Amino acid sequence: MFVSRFAAAILALTCGAGAALAQDCNHSQWGAEDTIGSANLVSPERTLEAAKLIKQGKSLPLGITIGPDTPAFPPRSLSLQVVQPNQQGGQKLSGFGYEGNYNDDLLQTWIGIGSQLDGLGHLGENGHYYNCLDEKEISAITGLTKLGTHAVPPLVGRGVVLDMAAQAGVEVMEAGQSFGSAEIKAAAEAQGVELREGDIILFHTGWTEGMMESNPALWGQAEPGLSNEGAVYLASLNPMAVGADTWGVEAVPPAEGDKLFYGHVTLLKEHGIYLLETMNVGPLLREGVNEFMFVLGQPRIKGTVQAMINPVALY
Repeated sequence: MFVSRFAAAILALTCGAGAALAQDCNHSQWGAEDTIGSANLVSPERTLEAAKLIKQGKSLPLGITIGPDTPAFPPRSLSLQVVQPNQQGGQKLSGFGYEGNYNDDLLQTWIGIGSQLDGLGHLGENGHYYNCLDEKEISAITGLTKLGTHAVPPLVGRGVVLDMAAQAGVEVMEAGQSFGSAEIKAAAEAQGVELREGDIILFHTGWTEGMMESNPALWGQAEPGLSNEGAVYLASLNPMAVGADTWGVEAVPPAEGDKLFYGHVTLLKEHGIYLLETMNVGPLLREGVNEFMFVLGQPRIKGTVQAMINPVALY
């Protein structure tokens, strides 16, 4: 029943966007030709400041392990095969100068599964994406002609994690439970964290750690997260990226009066701010870490809309 309502909401959103009149377009703060958005905030100065946050010499992966059973936004799926080319019947690779053998991988997958970077060509409105780029101009079936995630420079800077579950007084927030500017400010104040320009802001809701294994169907159908108003507030802070320990960052189903995934439009299309989904931030909080050095070097597959990622937190 929930899946049907969810699909209907997506359909209504899609149809409504297609029927709407084209909006006036505002070019990026980095100029009409810019294609990397908030990655312009990466700088030697911010990198050096972030490096000062490494106090213990520890590192933590922010990506989760994924596989064929990982829940994903429909119709996404993943299939992996391990093969031993030209080694049928126990043949060895004598051409190597020794009796060699090896395994190789064949992967057929949608990229938007598990921990991922949403590029600026992922979600738009009225046929337009970041910096007024028209879908007819950039959306080739062989890969985006602009805004591909391969062109994003390494995202390096100060990462902060805000414990929205603790702010709400729970270990795991509920499906559809949303938070906006008031809750974000309260969480930051409680943790003594200042949000600054160029930050990578990550939210902990407890959703993935609390629900992915115990109830994978619900985990992939709904989630707590950001409200439309909260996305507008975050955009005003001019961060490098916004992410969460959920598969879509925003509340699903959305709060009353909110548009489904419209925070994606606000952050990606309107402001060029990257989204980071299914980030493994719970362990950081359990280590008492609120701020850290964030480092991401994504796969550079030309023209991709998203990227499977495993950023590293250094602290």
